[in-house]
Amino acid sequence: MCSVCGIFGKEEQNVITEMNHSMRRRGPDQKGVFQTGSVTLGHNRLSVIDPANGIQPMTVEYRGNQYTIVYNGEIYNIPELNALLAEKGISPSTRCDTETVLWSYVLWGTACAEKLNGIFAFAVYDHKEESLYLCRDRLGVKPLYYTFVGETFLFSSELKGLLSHPGVKRELDKQGLHELLFLAPVTLPQSGTFKNICKLLPGEYALVKQGSLQRSFYWKLTPKPFRDTREQAIGIVRELVTDAVERQMISDVPLCTLLSGGLDSSVISALAADYCKRKGETLSTYSFEYEYNRKNFKTSLFQPESDDAYASWLAEKLGTAHTVLTAESKEVFRLLKTAVDARDLPGQADIDSSLLLYCGLIKQHHTVALSGECSDEIFGGYPWFYRPEMLKRPFFPWLHDPFARASLFDPAVASPEEGYRNLSEHYQSFISSVERLEEDTDDMYRSRVATQLSVWYFMQSLLERKDRMSMYSAVEVRVPFADHRILEYVYNVPWEYKFENSVEKSLLRNAMEGVLPPRVLYRKKSPYPKTHDPVYELLTKTALLAILNDKGSHLYHLLDRKRMTAFMNGEDATWFGQLMARPQLYAWLLQMEYWLETYRVSLV
Repeated sequence: MCSVCGIFGKEEQNVITEMNHSMRRRGPDQKGVFQTGSVTLGHNRLSVIDPANGIQPMTVEYRGNQYTIVYNGEIYNIPELNALLAEKGISPSTRCDTETVLWSYVLWGTACAEKLNGIFAFAVYDHKEESLYLCRDRLGVKPLYYTFVGETFLFSSELKGLLSHPGVKRELDKQGLHELLFLAPVTLPQSGTFKNICKLLPGEYALVKQGSLQRSFYWKLTPKPFRDTREQAIGIVRELVTDAVERQMISDVPLCTLLSGGLDSSVISALAADYCKRKGETLSTYSFEYEYNRKNFKTSLFQPESDDAYASWLAEKLGTAHTVLTAESKEVFRLLKTAVDARDLPGQADIDSSLLLYCGLIKQHHTVALSGECSDEIFGGYPWFYRPEMLKRPFFPWLHDPFARASLFDPAVASPEEGYRNLSEHYQSFISSVERLEEDTDDMYRSRVATQLSVWYFMQSLLERKDRMSMYSAVEVRVPFADHRILEYVYNVPWEYKFENSVEKSLLRNAMEGVLPPRVLYRKKSPYPKTHDPVYELLTKTALLAILNDKGSHLYHLLDRKRMTAFMNGEDATWFGQLMARPQLYAWLLQMEYWLETYRVSLV
């Protein structure tokens, strides 16, 4: 994995150096800058495949023209692509997927993305046409932001790259503020939160030429008739998931898996362990726990039991080299600010900072990790898939109380009613746009709506978290469930196969019979844990009180002090998803204060 950035419109090599330097943690192994005419490209490289080669920016010549690429990602169907290139008389000189992607664009132009299976965000400059092609993977695993400064086009892997350009304003308008107060860490699909900064959408490419930007989708998730039997569906899912895992086991640097003990990470780890055994190797696995959680854990609807015992038990069954990483509460608290530096936004509080801590520890021994993200969005693991009333609400279903955060802010600043109304309209417009087949039952159509909603919104926040926290430590995290072939197939499988006997993700469970022991295979969903240590809540509350009493702080002037006091003295409650309770809201507000100050954000 790497970082990419670029300026198209005028010569600015000094500026590109600053943009590139801001993302150096994503690629500590090599950095490079390319400049010609009005385009300047920057790159930081994290070497995973063929470390000795693949220096970027990379240029090739074909039929009298030159093409230059900056690329971030991993492609998992390189053998098939290279075979297609060979038919055209092209033989890449390296084993790096960068060169294969570049040649794919040279030969097939904007249609190249349709041939790629992987996670990626890249840009190719066509020297003769003086045009820039940008592309992002189908599920949005790898990020790509862009903006204009006058007629000059800028792009970057992270917000910090764009914000390093002196012409980019750090402005937060009402829409951006409403996203933060109502939705964060989720953002609207194209939004970069800051005013006039956008994201290239998943499955989208763009062409930039003569100061204009044209965007097009090369892929969309579409409904199709389903004709397979239940048994065929189970077999195909097993083949697709197994193939996705095995394709993503290729690495020239040490590789591991993240094993929580839940269904998704256990599937990935079991298949990876089997792959390693067939090669005479032992898989390394990691599980995570919070300090004192075993003592303070409390059962809830969303987290009925702790993961700790399951991960170690399964690791022993699989024969992996297992390591349990423990996050101390003081470290989780200390890294809240660093997590903002990594994400460039207030994020998921200790859910972010703990992962940041774990990735730093993993990096001591491993550079590549496989993780279980994206399964719930594809196979129907969230409550809004099987609780119809949740999708009938006029707002995003994972928000138990949409006003929980916004109501804590001064109404004159937050305009909560306006924010709720605008975001509700956006939500309902998106829901109504989901296509339905004539043969779809109401349950099947609801599963399509829930899938599209989850993939375009909820999943994006989890992928952004995983990308930013891992890449800050130069760890590449791969997500086999995000193979588009799996999503395309499962999207059209009848709902009764996915929710058989009222068991969520039953299709995946049935497909993995024999791969996982029943104790893990039939576990109820248990999401990424939060800390239950009262010390953490005390740390966050004490720090927040200091800010609230400081007239020089941003939150002193933004928050409604009476409402905030009532909240701090009231009963605990969740406010986002399944995990974010009062300590996490304290921590998020601390992140908000740090972000406003450190990023010099101006409200407009």
